[in-house]
Amino acid sequence: MRHGIVILPQAPWAEQARLWRDAESLGFDSAFTYDHLSWRSLAGQPWGATIPTLTAAASVTSTIRLGTFVASPNFRHPVPFAKELATLDDIAGGRVTLGVGSGGTGFDAFVLGQSELTPRQRHERFVEFVHDLDLLLRFEQEDRGISFTGDWFNAVDARMVGRPAQTPRIPILIAADGPKGMALAAESGDAWVTLGEWGATGDDWWTGVAEKLTRFEDAGAASGRHVERYLNFDSEDQFALESVDAYEDAAGRAEELGFDEFVTHWPRADGIYAGSESTLVEVASRFPENSL
Repeated sequence: MRHGIVILPQAPWAEQARLWRDAESLGFDSAFTYDHLSWRSLAGQPWGATIPTLTAAASVTSTIRLGTFVASPNFRHPVPFAKELATLDDIAGGRVTLGVGSGGTGFDAFVLGQSELTPRQRHERFVEFVHDLDLLLRFEQEDRGISFTGDWFNAVDARMVGRPAQTPRIPILIAADGPKGMALAAESGDAWVTLGEWGATGDDWWTGVAEKLTRFEDAGAASGRHVERYLNFDSEDQFALESVDAYEDAAGRAEELGFDEFVTHWPRADGIYAGSESTLVEVASRFPENSL
């Protein structure tokens, strides 16, 4: 099983660069950052933009995969976003993973003056967003553009940046916990990520995760495709890097369930995801590839 880590874009780059370099040197397989304009309890704190952060991270790393965790159509249009992602992937040498979600109902959903959407509308917009990105990120013909007309997004002769850095395109990781979202992940995604039951902890949380995994496996069987499974353990109520034992227990249970990648967050000084970097270093020292 692989290990991923999320680095929130909160520190000035002069300080943040070390975290991305260390994520690679410590042996993490992936390093992600959130794609929000602001986020929940951290809304009043510094918060950098996603694509510039990942571009800078690409310049100080060479092997670790980099990605969004996760982007949404709340403030993104597929055409400019796909062009930014393809350029980033070219700079990173084909190391980008695109994590996407339907978009929550918080700050990002209203900062541009949007009207409130129903759950059905948010899902329909998400389906269109994923399909449009899939089309755009595969595109390599420069003698013609891409046009599409949808209920949410339109494009007229859109151009991309050239041949994709990855074949056939950047992998798409779809965050979904409902049946429609899981079906979309099974049909169109390269990977699926779950956050489990928000608000649950302990065995109740793991029971919920197992149930979601079973439902996703059913959706995957119907699609006939192999889609990887990612698990994000952390929330306001639990944090994998609370201790070395907590991480090893959570990662071990994830591996037993059959997840391909276990994702935690870089420890913050206080508040959500509060913890110690020494715990992070000790955990990483026990990764199988660091124990040879």
